[in-house]
Amino acid sequence: MTRDEPEGAPEAEQRAALIVPDARDVTVAPDASVEAVTPRAADASVVPGAPNVPVAPTAAIAPDVSVEPVRRGSVSIVEGDNLAAVRALPDASFTLVYLDPPFNTGRTRERQIVTARRATSTQDASDTEGGGQDQAGMDASVLSSGRLPDEAPEGTPDGAVAEAPAAEVRHGFHGHRYERVRGMLRTYDDRFDDYGDFLMPRLEEAWRLLADDGTLYLHLDYREAHYAKVMLDAVFGRDSFLNELIWAYDYGAKSRRRWPTKHDTILVYVKNPRAYFFDSDEVDREPYMAPGLVTPEKAARGKLPTDVWWHTIVPTTGREKTGYPTQKPEGILRRIIRASSRPGDRVLDLFAGSGTTGAVASALGRDSVLVDDNPEAVRVMRERMPHAEVTRLG
Repeated sequence: MTRDEPEGAPEAEQRAALIVPDARDVTVAPDASVEAVTPRAADASVVPGAPNVPVAPTAAIAPDVSVEPVRRGSVSIVEGDNLAAVRALPDASFTLVYLDPPFNTGRTRERQIVTARRATSTQDASDTEGGGQDQAGMDASVLSSGRLPDEAPEGTPDGAVAEAPAAEVRHGFHGHRYERVRGMLRTYDDRFDDYGDFLMPRLEEAWRLLADDGTLYLHLDYREAHYAKVMLDAVFGRDSFLNELIWAYDYGAKSRRRWPTKHDTILVYVKNPRAYFFDSDEVDREPYMAPGLVTPEKAARGKLPTDVWWHTIVPTTGREKTGYPTQKPEGILRRIIRASSRPGDRVLDLFAGSGTTGAVASALGRDSVLVDDNPEAVRVMRERMPHAEVTRLG
């Protein structure tokens, strides 16, 4: 079990990585056996800039025959509100929590003044962890459209003064105060408060439910990832941030008015940065883009993925397609579950949808609890996992 793979790659390999074909030609293998992936320039026999170094055909990664069969993990499906469901679960009872909440699309942006004020209460200051530094950072007004602090918003009658928002102070995990965080987020979108009020208690419950060696994977799109990271820093602590994973795909319509958005963000936080579990040996390998620059043994084994994962969406036809609109690929969940849990560990998914987390966890010998309030999602999960037990909250 390792946390970081040693560098050890020849310097020539690092140079070649800058000139090999686009990384989009490499896909994440859904399991240990993947088909060979060849560079886009099929007729290229050498790597430019690295004379006399042939590009060998990418070897298919052989299946790992050393892994013993594991028992099928149990699956518990709970139909109902996920916040009510998890509050009945005991502390520190899961090694892995995967959250794929709604992405909060279609928001209305408004221009607004938000002022972050210094707290005057001695008690408030003493309640804040590292309060002196946080208080000092709250002196400045935060503007959304470049106006001066005493300038009224557009449309305000002459002589009127913009009304300052009511101070919002929230005390939570580790003694953090959320007054400044919430104010800054409101600057860019006042409708974010609704999404923040929805997401924050579920992040707090995820922290409570994780074991000391546990890991949270929060799956979002580009609209909410930056907001969520601030909230996760408040709940878990900045030192518990492990990775920002980018799941990149190249499918669907592409805008001609901006760079097409073809990725999701997965934020990874650990309960205890000194004790979390991560097993890189269990992670599926990827083919080298320039296998001729490494030894045949390394080329045959493949390389560890980075924090950018190229993986197709769920195919429109295929065995794992359920028809559920927000279904995620099994390959993405398989990589997460293998890396951050062990056979026999428990996995939690509060926005289960089609049940991909439970299906993959069960096949890998992990027990899972899946929660969703959509009856159609529960129906899909029951068909996908007939061995699952289903509970309906009153």
